[in-house]
Amino acid sequence: MVSANELIVGIDLGTTNSCIACVLDGDVHVIPDESDSTLQASVVAFLDDGSVIVGNEAQNEVVVDPINTVVSAKRLIGRSFASSAVQRAIQDLPYRVVKGDALQPFIGIRGQRYALPEISGMVLRRMKDIANRYVGNEIKSAVVTVPANFNDTQRQMTKLAGELAGLNVVRVINEPTAAALAYGYGHNVNARVAIYDFGGGTFDLTILDIRGNIFEVLATAGDGHLGGDDFDIRLVKSLARAFEEQHGVSLDGDKIAYARLNHVAEKTKFELTETDQAIVNVKALASSSSGEALDLKFRLDRAGFMSHCQDIAQRTFLVCDEALRAAGLKASDLDQIILVGGSTRVPMVRDMVSKYFGKKPLTDINPDEVVAVGAAIQGAALAEDHFAGSPDQPRPLLLDVAPQSLGLASVDDYYEVLIEKNAQIPCERTQIFTTGKDGQTAVKIRIFQGEQDTVSRNTALGEIELYGLKAAPRGEVQIEVAFEIDANGIVVVRAKDLATGLEQATRLRVSAGYGEDELTAMKARYKE
Repeated sequence: MVSANELIVGIDLGTTNSCIACVLDGDVHVIPDESDSTLQASVVAFLDDGSVIVGNEAQNEVVVDPINTVVSAKRLIGRSFASSAVQRAIQDLPYRVVKGDALQPFIGIRGQRYALPEISGMVLRRMKDIANRYVGNEIKSAVVTVPANFNDTQRQMTKLAGELAGLNVVRVINEPTAAALAYGYGHNVNARVAIYDFGGGTFDLTILDIRGNIFEVLATAGDGHLGGDDFDIRLVKSLARAFEEQHGVSLDGDKIAYARLNHVAEKTKFELTETDQAIVNVKALASSSSGEALDLKFRLDRAGFMSHCQDIAQRTFLVCDEALRAAGLKASDLDQIILVGGSTRVPMVRDMVSKYFGKKPLTDINPDEVVAVGAAIQGAALAEDHFAGSPDQPRPLLLDVAPQSLGLASVDDYYEVLIEKNAQIPCERTQIFTTGKDGQTAVKIRIFQGEQDTVSRNTALGEIELYGLKAAPRGEVQIEVAFEIDANGIVVVRAKDLATGLEQATRLRVSAGYGEDELTAMKARYKE
């Protein structure tokens, strides 16, 4: 709970960059840091002297000491170590990713293991510190955004990151929904819009109807491992090949060289948003067998960039196809296309969006700040004294949808869906469970999210245990279990004994979560 007059900030916790905003005296403020920058790199560097630096200050360490500097942590949070997304990321990340006791990934740096919520928590704490300085008081509560296709575990781990940062995360909202709020709220918009959200590590396409203060999501689809980082990775591999062709020296295994190339690739990508040609010149990238310093010189134009990366951008339109099918719409049914995320600055992407939707997208909204602005508007609506708008203006009403289907493990690996993807949330479904053996006093239920027909191909969220049941003949005890997806997109479970009407104890063990000992250790490190 928050008090009526508490300031609630909005935070866009991004894969590459993060942004924070708030509403003061009815106006939205995108909050700058000490150097007047409104974007902070989502980077955490662990230095030789034991200190930790976060944000823009840490960016130089990405090149100088990539093994001890964490980037793109959002791509890993809430996933199991064995997942294909984590295994793909490990191939491209310079730092060590190791397996935890409960099969979740940890970051291994300087002899320590750090959980992903710890890393994201450090970024959130940096954002909180920036806001504290700006408003002159301690910020205690926040609305934090996540990709629309984040599952329950990823949302829970994001909330945990906020807790570790000393924040009460009062609401988790989807990034495209936040962007729609920033676009439409207070502007008397009546339109059907698509939010094309192409960030550093994720892509979402969300279709909404906006009617004044009502924002109704019709459908959403996403790819949690598709973003601007993939452009950088593709360019890095091309630059490494060019270097080997020029000098006959392979850069394989040279993490410092690859980190430098990644830095150059990112700069080149953005340079090509403004110019038709870029010159890559990296001094002393590696050494010959005789110790001679070898430079990389490479010329890249927009056409060359397209040839390297067009297929990556093309994958976003498979997601667009999925969202339009789910909404029962055609691209021509949309009134407006809103671009979100730094990757939408790439001219190739804008041209492809125009061609796919048959209309030019809106380009006069800052794609790097729009999500934080929308989150701040939602935060203001939850804190009455800081509400963004006139006193007689109704607060925004968000009608969002379930990011993924929620279901149970049934017989023969069958996946029984309880709540379908794109069902309006909050929503609830109930199921009756009973005992299968005489004298049984506990029942275990495995829950999953995903769209595949078989349990083994979906994401395991965890296991619910109904315990303390009355010992009775099989089938006599009946427990009604209610599965809810709340306004945060997070799964809530309740149960009651139908014979007595009493609430029945439940326990949800999160598959990609952390044990009590690990949670205690995390919180202890934050207090140091």
